[in-house]
Amino acid sequence: MRPVLKRKLPIGIQTFREIREEGYYYVDKTAYARLLADDAGKHYFLSRPRRFGKSLFLDTLKELFEGAEPLFRGLAVHDGWNWSKCRPVVRLSFASGNFKKPGFLEESATAQIEDIALRTGVGAAGGTSSAVRLRRLIEALSVHSGERVTVLVDEYDKPVLDALDEPRTARTNRDDLRGLYSTIKDCDSWIEFSFITGVSKFSKVSLFSGLNILTDITLDPVYSAICGYTDADLDAVFGPELQGLDRSAIREWYNGYAWLGPERVYNPFGLLKLFRSRRFRAHWFETATPTFLVDTLLERGVDAAALDGLHCDEDLLSAFDVDSMSTEALLFQTGYLTITGAEDLDEDPQYRLGYPNREVRQSLNRSLLTALAPSWRQGLGNGASLRRLLAAGDLPGTETLFRALFAGIPYEWHLRNDIARYEGYWASVFYAYVAAAGLDVVVEDSGSRGRLDMVVRLGERVYLFEFKVVERASPGAALAQLRARRYAEKYRGGGRAVVLIGVEFSSGARNIVAFDVANG
Repeated sequence: MRPVLKRKLPIGIQTFREIREEGYYYVDKTAYARLLADDAGKHYFLSRPRRFGKSLFLDTLKELFEGAEPLFRGLAVHDGWNWSKCRPVVRLSFASGNFKKPGFLEESATAQIEDIALRTGVGAAGGTSSAVRLRRLIEALSVHSGERVTVLVDEYDKPVLDALDEPRTARTNRDDLRGLYSTIKDCDSWIEFSFITGVSKFSKVSLFSGLNILTDITLDPVYSAICGYTDADLDAVFGPELQGLDRSAIREWYNGYAWLGPERVYNPFGLLKLFRSRRFRAHWFETATPTFLVDTLLERGVDAAALDGLHCDEDLLSAFDVDSMSTEALLFQTGYLTITGAEDLDEDPQYRLGYPNREVRQSLNRSLLTALAPSWRQGLGNGASLRRLLAAGDLPGTETLFRALFAGIPYEWHLRNDIARYEGYWASVFYAYVAAAGLDVVVEDSGSRGRLDMVVRLGERVYLFEFKVVERASPGAALAQLRARRYAEKYRGGGRAVVLIGVEFSSGARNIVAFDVANG
């Protein structure tokens, strides 16, 4: 039997030339580059979460338009590309730097423009601002080469995102970027192609008011897999790495992102880290602590259980600006939620959002739980105890565990924080702990008799939960509702045991006051 040949894993490698010349695995995305070049559009915008391959794709475009033919041999774009034509490329990146520092954005943009001018031999661009320098550079490059210019912008929004906790600086950076990007429209006659990428999709009036010619392919089904890996990519490229790993577990942990295309995609970074470590962990999530996101959710009193099933329209999904960020847009654009369903209502697209995979669901809820119940790790572990108790059908032990969870929240913490007062706090803590344990959980599960608060599936058992606050409902109301609406009927069959659990909280006692159990 011939040995399996492994290649190097391109973890953190964003340079197309290095990947091709140094023998790394490469998932061929060049067919999308050809589609863009042949499309009727000219100026494109793409939003994707961090570490999803945007920078690599941008670098691929750079090498393609510069005519680096040897790098593309054997790839989808090679035989249909005109290699006799080499275009000058202006590539700007705002991926690094301290954009909270006043004036740093202008310094960074100016330095990049001047570097390109000197490297290409057109001389210093000159000008009173980076926008003026960019315009002069594009014109000079076109005249010097006799070809129109390709403009590529990576992490276009990072100067704003990095400064969100300092709104004045964020607004200044936004306004400076608006002037810089409007230059692309002003130089349209000198430009053949432009491509702008970032994490967020700022409203056109806030950042792209001067660039209304952009074609946004973020939710174009044709380009849904332009970044990320598909199941077919795994089979075609990463076969040697798949050996010894549970394929269904790989899907559960890392697959699930969707942008209206026919298939879901894997987060590339998490998958590559899995192949290296051979361990299922929150590899992508752990690269950035979502402190701003968690703080925003708590300030708005967002129920943790409600995140897995938000509904929004297209406008709300794009409503992102320094002074106005919808919860839905924030979660979707940063990659913590993805599109799980879509429908057109009188030509008005409506979307359902949900967690893409176990990595995000489990990790985000652990972060939320730390904010909602700061002491949850003390004596309760990371959820393993809950999994063991539910797997064994030990409901008294499960009740004791949850009572310990709520009892462990210090009294002083309640006095210092308002979040414990918002409606749904108790159910949020309960749900967040279940989700943080990595269990198969569904909230607001709809049926013909109503919506069930929470369903947990584990092995041959299905647990149906209903939550009530005793200050707003009579004792025993939670279990009574489960029985009255006959929720268990939907889940019977297949040898599964259905268990009804009515959980009642008291905001006065700050704990569970009833944990009623019955067979379904």
